[in-house]
Amino acid sequence: MRFAQIIDFETERIDEVRDALRAYEERVRAQGRTGAPVARTLLNDRANPNRYLAVVEFDSHESAVANSDAPETGELARHLSTLMTRPPVYTDCDVHEQRTIG
Repeated sequence: MRFAQIIDFETERIDEVRDALRAYEERVRAQGRTGAPVARTLLNDRANPNRYLAVVEFDSHESAVANSDAPETGELARHLSTLMTRPPVYTDCDVHEQRTIG
């Protein structure tokens, strides 16, 4: 079953966060590492302009655990924490249905 993690965070440095995420994704893709995220959506809270939700999708919960254990992921998390104004909140979800409408 596909798995998604929602990361709720606040930052005043979103461009640096985006750059770090893109660099990480490019590095992981170039390595061809198994367990890597398959999709990411970044949402911005309209009522709180410094609040963001990152929805990161994986092929399975096992893939997400493998990704969490990778040294690059820990390095990314440490770097991102320096860009955030509060600790992130994580929500783990099984994806029961996903559709593109239109």
